[in-house]
Amino acid sequence: MKDKDFPSRLPMAQHVKRSLSHAASSLGVKDPLPLINGLLDRSFALMDDDTSYARNALTPGAVPYEPSFSEQEPNVLRFTIEPLGPDASPVARRDEATREMRRLVQPMFGSDALRWFDARSEQWRGMSGLGWMNFGAWFGSAFDEDGLYAAKIYYELSPGQLDALSPGLSRITQLSMAVMPNLMPIFTSVGCKRDGGSQRVTFLHRGPLSITALGPLMNQLGIGHQLPSLMRVVGVALGGRFEIPNGGVLIGLRDTRDGVELKLELLLAAIPDLPARFLDLLRLGLAERPRQLAALQRWLEAFEVGDEAEQGHFSVLSIRVSPSSQARISLYVRPIEFEIRDSLDERGRLN
Repeated sequence: MKDKDFPSRLPMAQHVKRSLSHAASSLGVKDPLPLINGLLDRSFALMDDDTSYARNALTPGAVPYEPSFSEQEPNVLRFTIEPLGPDASPVARRDEATREMRRLVQPMFGSDALRWFDARSEQWRGMSGLGWMNFGAWFGSAFDEDGLYAAKIYYELSPGQLDALSPGLSRITQLSMAVMPNLMPIFTSVGCKRDGGSQRVTFLHRGPLSITALGPLMNQLGIGHQLPSLMRVVGVALGGRFEIPNGGVLIGLRDTRDGVELKLELLLAAIPDLPARFLDLLRLGLAERPRQLAALQRWLEAFEVGDEAEQGHFSVLSIRVSPSSQARISLYVRPIEFEIRDSLDERGRLN
């Protein structure tokens, strides 16, 4: 962490809150602090010069606070945190994230939403022990001009838990692992919005991946016709590169009314030759969608990410496709003031 950014010692929570309040004001959304102030205090209670924050699975080498821009939700303030700080056990993080999810869902989205969440999360929130867990859970939320727009919890997932998924998602998961044996399920996300809920399974791809190798799986899932759109975005953003090194790819799958949605996540810290003008290339990819391009620029300014930002401050580029939707991007950042100097070997999200 850089002394010039935080000249006096304060709990890290104060800086996270400042970042969120500033971004909320810039984006014209409700300030999230009245709803999640307690969670932030519990999760970032250590001082801002404590380098142990770097030891986390969400943003290795930085404070585990990750804002993200979504082209599909361009005017929403979205962020994910790892609850309870670096010394918490995985089980404690899982329980804290679950309590926070349940605390928000019922008053904000209603009793039906809470019952749906309880049913979908029962296998993960009800287990005890779990010596195999690495990080336990992450907690994500999103805010718009009316307040809480969405809440999401990311539970670690073991291969033995696949039968606990909904029948449709379980079928998709098993099919994907059969078509691409290098896929290893690592977490499931359960999210609630005002208009409904959804669950996704995310896999780590073991070994390098050529984007064209996704073709057989996408064909099996009914989205093969979107592979060219996916490749266009990857090619532009990575300067013509289509081979992603080992540890650089997560693949998420979600079963929707429209069919299967595939989410390709590129872990940018694992790509050694990311183009120096990555952000300009990303803007180029959005040039035909000026509203989304303008929204991305507003979002970058809200989190004080300027054109001079080093490429390492961007953590993940995700690209989603579905049967009826061509590639749409999300961009995750590590705000510069939350990076921790000389801390970790940054090879990816799940070191």
